[in-house]
Amino acid sequence: MIKNKKQDISLWKIISRITPMAFAACPIYFIICNIIGALHGISHGFKTLITQKFFDSATFLVSHNNAFGQVILMSLALALTFIMSQILNGIHNFMINNRENIIIGHIEQEVNDKAGKLDIISFENTEYLDDIKRAKEGIKSSSELISILTDLIVLYLPYFIFMGVYLYRLKPILIVSLIIIFIPTFITQFIRTKIFTGLANESGPIKREYEYYEKCIVDRKYFKETRMLGAFKYFKDLYVCSLNLLNKKVWKAEKKSGFIELFMRLLTVLGYIGVLYLLFIALLNGEISPGAFGAVFGSIGFMFSVMEEIICIGMGEVSNNLGTIKNLIRFLDIPERSGEEVSIEEIPDILIDDVSFSYPGSSKPSLSNINLKINAGETIAIVGENGAGKTTLVKLMMGLYTPTEGKVLIGGKDTSKLLPKSIYENVSAVFQKYQKYKMTFRENIEIGSLNKMINKDSEARNKLLEEAVSKVDLQISKEKIKDGYNTMLSREFNGIDLSGGEWQKIAIARGFYRNHKMIVLDEPTASIDPTMETNLYNKFWEMSQGKTAIIVTHRLGSAKIGDRIVVMDNGQILEVGSHEELIKLNGKYADMYEAQSKWYSKNDMYI
Repeated sequence: MIKNKKQDISLWKIISRITPMAFAACPIYFIICNIIGALHGISHGFKTLITQKFFDSATFLVSHNNAFGQVILMSLALALTFIMSQILNGIHNFMINNRENIIIGHIEQEVNDKAGKLDIISFENTEYLDDIKRAKEGIKSSSELISILTDLIVLYLPYFIFMGVYLYRLKPILIVSLIIIFIPTFITQFIRTKIFTGLANESGPIKREYEYYEKCIVDRKYFKETRMLGAFKYFKDLYVCSLNLLNKKVWKAEKKSGFIELFMRLLTVLGYIGVLYLLFIALLNGEISPGAFGAVFGSIGFMFSVMEEIICIGMGEVSNNLGTIKNLIRFLDIPERSGEEVSIEEIPDILIDDVSFSYPGSSKPSLSNINLKINAGETIAIVGENGAGKTTLVKLMMGLYTPTEGKVLIGGKDTSKLLPKSIYENVSAVFQKYQKYKMTFRENIEIGSLNKMINKDSEARNKLLEEAVSKVDLQISKEKIKDGYNTMLSREFNGIDLSGGEWQKIAIARGFYRNHKMIVLDEPTASIDPTMETNLYNKFWEMSQGKTAIIVTHRLGSAKIGDRIVVMDNGQILEVGSHEELIKLNGKYADMYEAQSKWYSKNDMYI
């Protein structure tokens, strides 16, 4: 999570962090684009100079009939200058738009890489979810900021330097015009930045709310149940309420910013009038030529429009979203989960030493003072009622979470001191909330082991795939999967959908397909009938011989395949032992088993 939310981030730090990322995205293209921009900027200043020369030659023609050739020459020079300026403008704009897309893609990759390196427990924290949403909102704004900054440096700065030298050589006092143009608009955008940075921080949670309510209304995942429950209007009202709250905050910020901008624009207009007065007096006193007056008169208007483009439009847009860029940087600065990269070569044992664990923001621990030793190659079943802490304990065993107190050792290695990939490398898991990837049948299983997908030829891959499918007894009619393993499993991509039981078997096959020395099944059989579940667990028992295996289940008949059964209740371990030992204890397990035995006939395999 972000710990330094209240710590402000300076504009310099923003620039120093974003610019290297932008350059790394397309270094050669970045340089060429800036060279074109510099030539474009100089061309605007050169137009003013050539315009003066043209006007002066036309004035000279009035008094000297033999100056017609000079006028023609200056006309051609002026036309050529305008044409080249337009060509450079078109090339530069095209390159900027393309560069922005490249930079956005690169920063998105940086954000995704960062999210992959953070502690998984962060995703259980609502503040973190707001952080990552704000960070993603800052990606496009960061690319726009780079465009504005590079334009300022390579496009507008050369232009203003050129114009500064030009005006100074005409009449030094005219330099004041550049200052009059710049200061009020700069102050305006500085204030806007402060206003909209605060808005970005306040609106993050509200945006997450209304986007979630919108999903409840239109998303395929919620569509059927929302309408069946008649909850469409309920979620619509929540959506409208959140959206109205956001709009009120945006309106308040825009109104305050608008009044400030109006005042500053009045100062700018007064400055503009003052510059025109200075020009007129200089012309009357013969200090500048009529051609210089016309050229500068036209360029002053252009300079105002350029500054409007830079600050009021370009930087105005960035200032509105500068808060999201700061959030992006804060997100990228979140400490990553660090540790040693090791390889656990042997079948691992697991030691849980006086472990307690609390979820972020929770005042009550989910696990308290857990002690357990799982031997290498042992099969353990974890049982308990809903909310007993079974899944949380398994996530600690797998190194997904690190304990709040105590230690979890896998193969003698402290999980809190290891890089996550060192733990996950030889672990396979199937969770109750498995993923239905919108990919092909083949990809949904082979994603369990990308190394096999990359390093095996097609025949070997097919053999491994068929083995995984046969282990879960997954049978789908050829009429349904006409393209075999290449059938797309998503109606959204012109494919098919499967039943809940079929999807569950695919998820389990994915877990079996993965290379593993330790395997975890966390209640993955909820959509499978009891007989099929029994067959599946029997196969799982055969496969897990010689490997460390953990089963989480609420069906106690399935727990019998474990060498030992761990009984949990209210975040603590109550009993540990074999099925027979726990029945003899006549405790929690015996009560649960007796209650469940009434669900089945005496001939059922669960009994």
